[in-house]
Amino acid sequence: MEIIERYFKDFSEKQREQFAALEALYTEWNAKINVISRKDIGGLYEKHVLHSLAIAAIFQFPDGTRIVDIGTGGGFPGIPLAIFFPAVQFHLVDAIGKKIKVVNEVAAGIGLKNITSSHGRVEDIHNQRFHFAVSRAVAPLATLWKWAKPVLKPERFYPDYKNGLICLKGGDLAEEIHESRLRPHSWDIHTIFSEDYFLGKYLLYVPA
Repeated sequence: MEIIERYFKDFSEKQREQFAALEALYTEWNAKINVISRKDIGGLYEKHVLHSLAIAAIFQFPDGTRIVDIGTGGGFPGIPLAIFFPAVQFHLVDAIGKKIKVVNEVAAGIGLKNITSSHGRVEDIHNQRFHFAVSRAVAPLATLWKWAKPVLKPERFYPDYKNGLICLKGGDLAEEIHESRLRPHSWDIHTIFSEDYFLGKYLLYVPA
């Protein structure tokens, strides 16, 4: 929890309690349903929570924004972002049912009211529309954009950025970006968070 407050201030008491409760909940559920690498569970706040909040370091989503988390896994980046932005609505999607079970149990355990979830693929929610799609290391950029674009609202909601796809990725992305034929905006996360873990990790944004 200390590593989160190293970079972010002004949390409400409720937000602090919600962030602090994540460790025990994920440790408990990860023992039953493996959604986080066993070797990483001890680094939950750095490797999963803070990494997810790299998005919050760049994007200050207005109240009422609707966001879909594609391939959320155990709830990243969706759950940390939902704590950070309590007036933003998040819909977390994953094709693996047991992962959505963990999402629902963790969200209920910390009293998150701004999360919904569905077991399936993003193509299955084609009747819903969102201002942004977020994702973390789920698929190549071209594939993520193919999934995200049909569910993005056409009208702009956030004055600073057009609706679009925001994803967390790592490594040498030059070939992946070239093959996508997209021109994403890119931020080096290590310039935001100084821990060595964030070396070679990036935040990409593709406007719709």
